[in-house]
Amino acid sequence: MIDAYEDPGTPDVRGGWRYLWWLVRCQPGRSVAGALLGSSWMVLLAATPYLMAKAIDEGLEPGDWAALAGWSFALFAVGSFNAWLSIMRHRTMTRVRMDANFRTVKVVVAQAVRLGAALSRRTGAGEVVTIGVGDVQTIAQSLTVVGPGVGACVAYLTVAALLVSVSPVLAAVVLLGIPAIVVLVGPFLSRLQGTETEYRNRQGVLTSRIADLAGGLRVLNGLGGKSLIADAFHRDSQRLRSQGYRVGAVTSWVQALGVGLPTLFLAVVTWLAARLAAEGDITVGELVAVYGYVAVLVGPVAFWVECGYQLSRGVVAARRVVRFLRLEPLEDTGTRDAPAEPSTLHDPESGVSILPGRLTALASAHPADSAAVLDRVARYTPSRATWGGVPLDEIRLPRIRQHILLADHEADLFAGTLREVIAPFRGAGNCATSPHSAAAAIHAAVADDIVQGLPDGLDSAMDAQARNLSGGQRQRIRLVRALLADPEILLAVEPTSALDAHTEALVTERLREARDGRTTAVTTTSPLVLDHADTVLYLVDGKLAASGTHQQLLTTEPGYRALVARDAEVMK
Repeated sequence: MIDAYEDPGTPDVRGGWRYLWWLVRCQPGRSVAGALLGSSWMVLLAATPYLMAKAIDEGLEPGDWAALAGWSFALFAVGSFNAWLSIMRHRTMTRVRMDANFRTVKVVVAQAVRLGAALSRRTGAGEVVTIGVGDVQTIAQSLTVVGPGVGACVAYLTVAALLVSVSPVLAAVVLLGIPAIVVLVGPFLSRLQGTETEYRNRQGVLTSRIADLAGGLRVLNGLGGKSLIADAFHRDSQRLRSQGYRVGAVTSWVQALGVGLPTLFLAVVTWLAARLAAEGDITVGELVAVYGYVAVLVGPVAFWVECGYQLSRGVVAARRVVRFLRLEPLEDTGTRDAPAEPSTLHDPESGVSILPGRLTALASAHPADSAAVLDRVARYTPSRATWGGVPLDEIRLPRIRQHILLADHEADLFAGTLREVIAPFRGAGNCATSPHSAAAAIHAAVADDIVQGLPDGLDSAMDAQARNLSGGQRQRIRLVRALLADPEILLAVEPTSALDAHTEALVTERLREARDGRTTAVTTTSPLVLDHADTVLYLVDGKLAASGTHQQLLTTEPGYRALVARDAEVMK
């Protein structure tokens, strides 16, 4: 089974079926062993009726007790050996499933790490959660076909060969009847794939919405939109439930046919065998053997139907995984170095220019518009943005990441001590984490009270996403981390949106002091922040409408004045 630190290999992302086959090829020895054990186990199940027939015809009917004892012992030995085979088959298939599970988890996690900051821009959090919670298990379970699935085929052919020696008529019925059962179930499996695909897609969307709601519930409640969003979520969840009922309906038909049709088939073949025995065409022992053979066939047929059901669901899940694995991070096409001296960032799409050494604020009625500008000038989305007159896509991406830091107000906070949480990534700017620099960053972000209120200060344990802190505290911790990185250019998205007016004023004042002489841009509509900015860029529909100081725009731009006044009312 794959080791926790072992390379999972390069997955085949050409399709769902190819991905499942790749999982099988990654463990060839175990897969072959599962197929052999499954085949041997099912063939020996078919040997039981044969031995019973011999015990009846050669021992019980003629009264040969020695022969009866010999065949009975053989029956016991074969049964005991087959029980051991069953145990080994189950163990082997469990390892096959676990390897597929862990291997899929590793390739999905590796892909998430490879995408990095592009992950949230390429797919929703709900999609990744759905893959991790449901699809991985479904894919692993579908590999059952490797063992019992192959064994069912071998057992079917073996029983058909044994029936030829008893009655060609019965053999023909079995050879034609079993495929007919599979054909009858086939359309339901195709329909299952369609309904399962739609269900999984809806589930991913709803899971994403849950994640969004969990992060913004307090904001929605403050804006009075909680009931509206709750009603929309209720409608979506009801549609998902209805789709789940449709999946359940198809699944119930598949499972019912998987059990009912083989049983009906067993009754038909038993009736034909009884007629042949009554007419003297077969012996009583052969009648018992035929009944046993067909009873054994119920298992392989049920396995076929079950494997078809699991494969249908597994392909749907594998397609989702493949779709995720096909996502590509932002391509690094740059060959040039970063500007040697502080330079202007310019976004032609919006007309925004962020001047070096200044505190620039972007204000927009639609926060997503101003955030999109920062995404472009930080090269997280393709654009025609330039840095010092040089297109960003011509500059090597590592150099951009070294000099430009985009600080998202919803950036992830991993579990660990607070000291570890605020420690910036080693590749971003000057990552000094000395006690003096940490204390300075904490003071600048007005986070002293957070550290002092924790039992062990910076060594206090933080939950994932720092859930043991309030929203405003988390926002200040993110700002501490950004300031500790000390990048040449800091682009901060709504860095004070969750703070009260008093704390926001302190953060703004100290942020300006801490970043004095360095390029800083923030998106905000807070008058407390805007008033401290050297330059305010007012955006309308994502385009630069006016620029100047906060006081100048209040005088000359009615739209800006209305925007800021509305925000001021919220802070009161």
